[in-house]
Amino acid sequence: MAGAGLPGWPWPLPGDPPGCALLAAAGLLLGLYWLLSRPPRGLPPGPRPWPLVGNFGFALLPGPLRRRWLRGGQRGRRPLSPHLLLTGLAKVYGSVFTLFVGSRPLIVLSDFEAVRQALVGQAEVFSDRPSVPIVAILTKKKGVVFAPYGPVWRQQRKFSHATLRHFGLGKHSLEPRIIEELKYVKEEMLRRGEDPFNPFSIISNSVSNIICSMAFGRRFEYEDIEFKTMLRLMSRGLEISVNTPVLLVNICPWLYYLPFGPFRELRQIELDVTAFLKKIIAQHRDSLDRDNPRDFIDMYLLQVEEERESSSESSFDEDYLFFIIGDLFIAGTDTTTNTLLWCLLYMSLHPDIQEKVHAEIEVVVGRDRVPSLTDKAHMPFTEATIMEVQRMTVVVPLSVPRMASETAVLQGYTIPKGSVIVPNLWSVHRDPNIWERPDEFRPTRFLDENGQLIKRETFIPFGIGKRVCMGEQLAKMELFLMFVNLMQSFTFLYPENATKPAMEGRFGLTLAPFPFNIIAVKR
Repeated sequence: MAGAGLPGWPWPLPGDPPGCALLAAAGLLLGLYWLLSRPPRGLPPGPRPWPLVGNFGFALLPGPLRRRWLRGGQRGRRPLSPHLLLTGLAKVYGSVFTLFVGSRPLIVLSDFEAVRQALVGQAEVFSDRPSVPIVAILTKKKGVVFAPYGPVWRQQRKFSHATLRHFGLGKHSLEPRIIEELKYVKEEMLRRGEDPFNPFSIISNSVSNIICSMAFGRRFEYEDIEFKTMLRLMSRGLEISVNTPVLLVNICPWLYYLPFGPFRELRQIELDVTAFLKKIIAQHRDSLDRDNPRDFIDMYLLQVEEERESSSESSFDEDYLFFIIGDLFIAGTDTTTNTLLWCLLYMSLHPDIQEKVHAEIEVVVGRDRVPSLTDKAHMPFTEATIMEVQRMTVVVPLSVPRMASETAVLQGYTIPKGSVIVPNLWSVHRDPNIWERPDEFRPTRFLDENGQLIKRETFIPFGIGKRVCMGEQLAKMELFLMFVNLMQSFTFLYPENATKPAMEGRFGLTLAPFPFNIIAVKR
């Protein structure tokens, strides 16, 4: 119907009641746009957000357009991973800048000083975890990695750390378990002869078994179908949680329950991993010997009984145990596995560095004696090589996000209560103001003029502050013993005709190398 006053004009004019309503609605929308796109005063600088979706409107674009946006519209290039995208934005907006997830500020910390001032200097303010919908759905805000900061988290972390230490965490008593597991690793590699193979499953199985020996009181055979399936599902779940449209769950949580695509896949992974872990807990409950606890699960079940008898209110129960075991099993496997895979990849691509590691092993350990943690102090070049791999790859490049539990001031900027804090550890470890030629693989940057190891405070692959990685000591033990044992036994070669993988890595919750094959030649 044409509007009054202008023949052929399809819309009502302002003088008509419908026209007034239309103008009022348009004015309201413009007003909302202005309010929603106007950042609070005092925030760090950053790109202007879109209404409603903030700076993550690209997540709503169709797949091909989203990928082009992430790579800056350039054809033929791999989409930028989030840590690289944020590192690029820091060059534009500074070392502390703001993005928005919807209307919620996300503060990115891109250099060491900003990270230290927030996570150490104001630890009580910046130690909480944000309520990210996908994380809240999967973890129920329990465990030790993603749980909110507070009395329950402190109680659970203290118990978990003490119990893991009881079973060898950070002690030489754990060394025999790691050495025993390495026998299976070397057997598996020897079976490949001098044929190229993908080392992922071998390394993942071995690292997971060390965690399993402490948490579950047992190891799994490498051909155990259920065990192999769980490791594969775990890796896949971490990947699709951050690299697919599942990200949209953080804007619209109900999307998690869609009956198709990666949403359905992630729900099935959650069900399968839950069944696997709860079956192990049930087996422990049925066979529990109160006088002889075998592992972490037994100790936790005994704590549950003790708390139940002494107090009606306790955070210790089998449900919380499930999420802690999940943290240990998933986080403890994926991070160390990927670091070791990066080590093998870098050695195969840098034979000159590998030769120097071999030479140091020959002098300190020899070829017949089993390496020990006591050798670590006498092997500075080997230790520097491991550290340089960690610096180059930073397997948790964006750490685990924090949240401001109250309004605070950081480097002159106002950080509102509830803001998400993202420490970009990748950017910290590639900062040219700290690291000379940061994109080059140079282990000697961790050695002084006498060839002795330098401890650099800006080297923080495990994070810093109150929520530093609980498994740091275990990871350091595993990395040294497994790397030295493998280097003592093999020379790792990259297949001559194979294409070199993209070294920026495959972003998930952790940074994994793209699939690659190597050749393990017995020494």
